[in-house]
Amino acid sequence: MKLKSILGAAALILTAIPAFADDIMVHDAYARSASPSAMAGGAFMAIMNHSDTDDRLIEVRSDVAKRVELHTHIDAGDGVMQMRRVEDGFAIAAGETHMLQRGGDHVMFMGLNQSFVQGDMLPVTLVFENAGEVEIEIPVDLERQAEMGDMSHGDHSN
Repeated sequence: MKLKSILGAAALILTAIPAFADDIMVHDAYARSASPSAMAGGAFMAIMNHSDTDDRLIEVRSDVAKRVELHTHIDAGDGVMQMRRVEDGFAIAAGETHMLQRGGDHVMFMGLNQSFVQGDMLPVTLVFENAGEVEIEIPVDLERQAEMGDMSHGDHSN
């Protein structure tokens, strides 16, 4: 058990090393689910566009779930926030950083094929309009879950 804890801690430390793909840089990525038996999870990160050209994150792919989508929260009125799929993706202006974070834009994993276990690494492909495919590994960090609260998004188990 100690070896698994050490390996999990090492994996989380390695996430401090940013992922690069030409002019796109991803850092501080992590994934979490609401509970070990959850059928949905989310991923959060900072995506920096170091190019001179605007770009757009248009798709995310991973085998860890039946569906992987780009989502955001919108005000449905009376202060009630609802999650919605973002069909057009997330614009990332030249020289800017776009944050994927709780309560805002994020990656949604629906119909998980595996439980999210602390320290596991999730293979994910980010697809950009201009930069193309960027393959990253996102660590599962369930300890951030306590900071972030419940991740209740309605029915995302299909």
